[in-house]
Amino acid sequence: MLDTVPARRTRDATPVIAGIVCALVGFTSSFAVVLTGLRAVGADPAQAASGLLAVTVLQGCGAIVLATRHRIPVTLAWSTPGAALLAGSGAVAGGWPAATGAFVLTGVLIVVTGLWSGLADLIARIPATIAQAMLAGVLLPLCLEPVRAVAIHPWDVLPVVLCWLLLVRMAPRWAVPGAFMAASAVIGIELARTGTSFRSHPLLPTLAPVMPQLSVQAVLGIALPLFVVTMASQNIPGVAVMRGFGYAVPWRSSMLVTGAGTIAGGPAGGHAINLAAISAALAAGPDAGPDTSRRWIAAASSGATYLLLGLSSAALTTLVTLAPSGVVETVAGLALLGALGGALQGALHGGRQSGDARSAETTAAVLTLVVAASGTTIGGVEAAFWALLVGLTARWWLLRGHRS
Repeated sequence: MLDTVPARRTRDATPVIAGIVCALVGFTSSFAVVLTGLRAVGADPAQAASGLLAVTVLQGCGAIVLATRHRIPVTLAWSTPGAALLAGSGAVAGGWPAATGAFVLTGVLIVVTGLWSGLADLIARIPATIAQAMLAGVLLPLCLEPVRAVAIHPWDVLPVVLCWLLLVRMAPRWAVPGAFMAASAVIGIELARTGTSFRSHPLLPTLAPVMPQLSVQAVLGIALPLFVVTMASQNIPGVAVMRGFGYAVPWRSSMLVTGAGTIAGGPAGGHAINLAAISAALAAGPDAGPDTSRRWIAAASSGATYLLLGLSSAALTTLVTLAPSGVVETVAGLALLGALGGALQGALHGGRQSGDARSAETTAAVLTLVVAASGTTIGGVEAAFWALLVGLTARWWLLRGHRS
């Protein structure tokens, strides 16, 4: 009898541990991407830290609410593809206030998706090949950054890349967090060498809200592509992942919670909150214990861990700000390689046609990818919007007369 007590305690703690791991992996694997994206659209270091704090805390609260209410392991995350989109977009007319206005509008669209099934159906009708090609085009320049950084700053960047390669072979789940730890060591050595101190930089988390504004460029260049990418690359796959483990995601509740969280976090710089996709498996799968009825605890534990991780937002932003050139970009690029691979596979092999129709589908996807990767701004509107427009138009034209 005594021998079974430790085993029972270990079994009871399994979902909690799984949730902590889920949050740690999700946070450390992509927070650099979030900071890079927010800085790219006009945030200063304090505003970027505020945005990271907002999405971290709000997604943690949302996960706790959904998991405890529905008793299923619904985990939330920030939109990593959306942050990558921001990193490739750059500042729009109206600057940072316009970017926050686009974030709020994205949240409104997510809420509408939960209330009106027609909008969800419209997003679902965007061909997966085009949506994934747009994402691949956005990710490609960011994934090239480690290559450029190695050429310019080899001694700062190579330790990060080598650590990542080693962990990809030995412990893939921890490859990107390990790369970040290696980057932190490189940054620490550089700060010690130059005598730079943290004392003059903020280390405690604070919110830096602004009054959101909207511009045509922000709506077309940020809000609409951010909404499409978040739905197509996070929310819809997140539902599929949960279904694979036998759970039906409460769609309306999830969209209302994530949309409201995005609206609330937008003025403080939070770009988008959504269903977790890749990291969802850590809380919904066997790692969270054999009892499927108790795996919701893992999602709640993940949310609570995110609340604690939010306390580190300012310190991490300071660390990123003081990093040698190329180091943070390398971590972000490595973190996005898996997403790039998945997007390329979906773009080039996702069509169900054959023969000439498949060739036309591939051509439209490649056009979408090239336009998105070009980074070209036309009329103040960023490349992601034009890529989607070009891809859909090309696909319609090339597939005329072909039966899907």
